Amino acid sequence: MESQRSADPQYHDMEQNPHASSSRWRHQESSAYRRHAGSAHGQARDPVSAETTTGDLANFLNASRVGPAGDTNGGGNFRPITVAAVQPSEREEAGGAGDADGAGDAGRRLPPDGKEIVCGPLLNYRQMEHNRWYGSVLIVTTGGGKRILYQPSLVLRRADDAAATSAQNGANATSATRHPDTAAASSSGTRFEAKRLYSDPRNTFWVFEIDVPIEAREVKYEYEIPDVRYSRDHKPRVNSFFVPAADESMRVMFHSCNGFSVGTDEEAFSGAPLWRDVMRKHARAPFHVMLGGGDQIYNDGIRVNGPLRPWTDIRNPKKRSEFPFPESLRAECDDYYLKNYIRWCNSAPFAVANGQIPQVNIWDDHDIIDGFGSYVDNFMRCDVFRGIGGTAHKYYLLFQHHIPPPPSTYTSDHVDANGNSPGPDPNQLVDTFVADPRLGTQYIRGPKPGPYVAEHSLNLYTRLGARMAMLGIDARTERTRRQVNYPETYAAVFDRLRRELGEAVGSGRPIKHLILLLGIPIAYPRLTWLENILRSPIIGPVKFLHRRFGVGGGLFNQFDGSVDLLDDLDDHYTAKTHKVERRDLVEGLQRVSAEFSVRITILGGDVHLAALGRFYSNPGLKLPVEKDNRYMANIVSSAIVNKPPPQAVANLLARRNKIHHLNSQTDETLLDFFDKDPGETNKTADHNHCTMPSRNYAMLTENSPNNVPTDANGEIPEEQSFIGKNGHSEMHRGEVHAGTKHKSASDAHGRGNDGSLDIRINVEIDQHSAEGQTEAYGLSVPLLHYEKPLATPGGPEAGGNLRS
Repeated sequence: MESQRSADPQYHDMEQNPHASSSRWRHQESSAYRRHAGSAHGQARDPVSAETTTGDLANFLNASRVGPAGDTNGGGNFRPITVAAVQPSEREEAGGAGDADGAGDAGRRLPPDGKEIVCGPLLNYRQMEHNRWYGSVLIVTTGGGKRILYQPSLVLRRADDAAATSAQNGANATSATRHPDTAAASSSGTRFEAKRLYSDPRNTFWVFEIDVPIEAREVKYEYEIPDVRYSRDHKPRVNSFFVPAADESMRVMFHSCNGFSVGTDEEAFSGAPLWRDVMRKHARAPFHVMLGGGDQIYNDGIRVNGPLRPWTDIRNPKKRSEFPFPESLRAECDDYYLKNYIRWCNSAPFAVANGQIPQVNIWDDHDIIDGFGSYVDNFMRCDVFRGIGGTAHKYYLLFQHHIPPPPSTYTSDHVDANGNSPGPDPNQLVDTFVADPRLGTQYIRGPKPGPYVAEHSLNLYTRLGARMAMLGIDARTERTRRQVNYPETYAAVFDRLRRELGEAVGSGRPIKHLILLLGIPIAYPRLTWLENILRSPIIGPVKFLHRRFGVGGGLFNQFDGSVDLLDDLDDHYTAKTHKVERRDLVEGLQRVSAEFSVRITILGGDVHLAALGRFYSNPGLKLPVEKDNRYMANIVSSAIVNKPPPQAVANLLARRNKIHHLNSQTDETLLDFFDKDPGETNKTADHNHCTMPSRNYAMLTENSPNNVPTDANGEIPEEQSFIGKNGHSEMHRGEVHAGTKHKSASDAHGRGNDGSLDIRINVEIDQHSAEGQTEAYGLSVPLLHYEKPLATPGGPEAGGNLRS
């Protein structure tokens, strides 16, 4: 980065601005700097990491709040990024990198032939049915429109010896018979033809819908796309993935916040090195699936160096809310999302992982723009938010789910008298192909469109091998400041969950562990005291001074003029506004857990630190965890790329780690999970053993009953009793020695045979290391052997407000 600064005239001009701050950790520069930058004397300085005046908590939660402080005359302190066209000869000299964003054909000597892959392959897992594994591979090629330039194909084969390959070709002949339009057996593997999802003159999205048999042992498959060119050299030409054995569950990797907030000094965090650690672990014991808990990409830059900058520059919230979203602005935003997805999915080392570990994703706010859904209602309904919500949703479906988008997205040019789109916008369909909509059986579609993204939520249920399954709740499409999801959506989700779990029991292959994928933690410390302050009347005069004179600029957001931290706090399940909805969801899960004797474990990200929350029965009930349907661990793993909060924030949250009462029978608190800081670092205070402000990701592996018996619990006495202990203590055998000394944190991870679930959070040791070395912290979650108790008046068994 420093060499770039010295060589780049833009950086040289920045350094000449006499009003530049000496700190690189500035969110935005002074008005004097901005005036100078807007003149002929200097250029705008790129944003780096944040430092405002509202303290460590505000620094963290405001990390992506980069915006102008004043005028709208073009003198802002940021300059949009422009990309020069690259000739073919220059592409070769640059190592095949092509255009900086990989999209578009401007300046090329030859017209596109449809054979250049500018993004992908991206590998997804879909479902297991009828003893087959189903997935998909997405590629994005240059050029397109309604005319097909070239239809690619994919060759899939076992990565075994020639004899095994020949046997597999014979087995896959049935696949070719069942899918004559997509698959054909050959001597070198099975060939799948691509299906076109979407195409316009810039790019074409192709999907290969692949399936393979599930066998008695784990099988490695290889795939390649012949007769094509790649825009990036670091993307493997032959990729591979693993399918678990028929009587084994999947090894799961979980991540969230896979990108940087606007203003982060990426150089100081060595880019995205934890993906290297992921691939090292994948090489030793391959992951069968990786679950993305939201913020798989950060699109917030659209308002800083993208087409929404003029809108953000408007200081008056009322004028900003009335700003139109015409077709011209939609096209610019569409191009931004497309290029940002291509850039990020092609960035090493993430680019290697996303072609070799099958993905299952839900989304969160940064996949759209920071805070989307949690600002005040009348502002969220403005044209710009409706427009970018639809545009981001389009590329979320394409890149993260490999399914066709709606024919067009919202613009203020194409609405009826009620402000609704009367049908597909013909302006967006010029020389554009959009496939007919189709959803796989893994989706649970929300019954009605969201309030700000005018599309239905996409929730997920899919089996993760022999004894595990996952449920993913789309907590963004329907979100408002007052709700996370509609009651009707919860009802549909629970109906489907009961049907799937019931069918699994009926088949003789019951689900023992259900993984619930959420975008945000649900067992997490409260910040009600801060909410009360920011909503109190004392903020009123400050807000008035801010509107009139700009006082307290760092305290208020650049969108609706509200207190900036409130949208972050309102985003949490633990916010006061979500209290009832949160309780009803947890109680509904408790009933399902009891009904099917299934252990539920929750995954949540968003908060940029690691923690382990738990719900559990009130100790007064003297119920062992092995029989406790209320015991649910919430693995908080975030972020795999984004910067962590300051120590002070993590320590403050640890101070707030009280024992809370969800209801009369259910308590919750964080586990003292971190017995030491990673490596030789000093990341937390001595009193803090429950929140870790360092980048991280998680692993989950069943201790399969098919494993060879081992002395997994070591020196833990079999007769040790945990009855009556609360959440500040070890509550079962799997929590004893939780942290670096637990067997789940060692090479013994997942090698027991008691059916429990080994959980491991891999925490970055040194953010300055490009290798992404981590230290492991582990615990185990036991199987549930539920025994129906005598009726307890007033408890969750007696009912709840959530229809489930």
